[in-house]
Amino acid sequence: MRREKNRYIFAPEMKHASRRSRGLYVLLFLVLLVLIAAVVNIIMVRQVNLESMKLTVMDLPADLEQYSILHISDLNGAELGEKQNAVRTALGSTRYSCVVMTGDMLGEDGDTAALEDLLALMPAETPKFMICGNSDGPFVTDKAHGTLSVYTEWAERLMSLGVTLLDRPVPVTRGKATVWFMPEELYTLDLDGLEYVYRTQLDRLNLTATALTADDAAKKRAAEYHLERIGEIRETVKQIKPEDVQIVLTHTPLTEEYVRDIVRWSGKEDTFSMRYASLILAGHYNGGQWRIPFAGAIWVNGLGWFPKDELIQGLSYLYAIPQYISPGLGNGDAGSVLPGRLFNTPTVTLLTLTRKVV
Repeated sequence: MRREKNRYIFAPEMKHASRRSRGLYVLLFLVLLVLIAAVVNIIMVRQVNLESMKLTVMDLPADLEQYSILHISDLNGAELGEKQNAVRTALGSTRYSCVVMTGDMLGEDGDTAALEDLLALMPAETPKFMICGNSDGPFVTDKAHGTLSVYTEWAERLMSLGVTLLDRPVPVTRGKATVWFMPEELYTLDLDGLEYVYRTQLDRLNLTATALTADDAAKKRAAEYHLERIGEIRETVKQIKPEDVQIVLTHTPLTEEYVRDIVRWSGKEDTFSMRYASLILAGHYNGGQWRIPFAGAIWVNGLGWFPKDELIQGLSYLYAIPQYISPGLGNGDAGSVLPGRLFNTPTVTLLTLTRKVV
């Protein structure tokens, strides 16, 4: 009877001990799971993916068949291995017709070191186009700096390395065919209004030309630059033909409603029109930065919790126009709610144009 009694006396303590053991096992399992996830994430973000995609362009000129675009975005000054070795490994012997960079490529304070290492991986003769992202700032400055150039120092450096900083339509010919690279803002730019603003500013500065400060002189150079640009845009768009391919570059992805409105505002006879765009290339979101495997992004500034993937990366269609959003290479905005990359491998994309249905 005493043994039976003792068994009941100590039973609660034995149950508590069993619960503590189970709790410890659960805790150890969770710690192990976190460690494994951390190791997997480190491996993922130190690699670079090359995503290859064929894109059907209806009525693509025969001379542009298999024209390939290496699309890169949002480097944000990141070094992916020594001298961008992870990018070098991903590209291997890949060939491409041109390189397009859709913004946020610089490091802090216009640092170009990481971008220069990236450019060094690419053939010097390959055309390279870049637009500015929100963290880059404009490449034309109206403030006095170390030289009399209208360009920023980082812009001068990149142009010396063969990068075309895009603020007007630029053509590339291949055989008898032409592909135009277009900054998206040009489709909605009020050239007359903009010309009036810069003409007025220039006239005011010319009235005090004998007493210009260094900043006033910089403003004068910038106004002259923009007036020249406006004139060139007016002349260039007259050369665009309906059969030409128009590739639109934008940092922030466009929306269905925005593209629909632009198309409706333009006339069918206007060859310089979004309705003739063959492809839109964008970046900005870095694939959502923090992702849950097989589920997608957790949070994106401006889009909220668990946005659809088609809004932040990959291929989608806006009013029948294909838009490809690069998953990006860098860590994005340091002020983001979820900074850095989680389960989100940096990616560059090779887009190959074809008239065949794929």
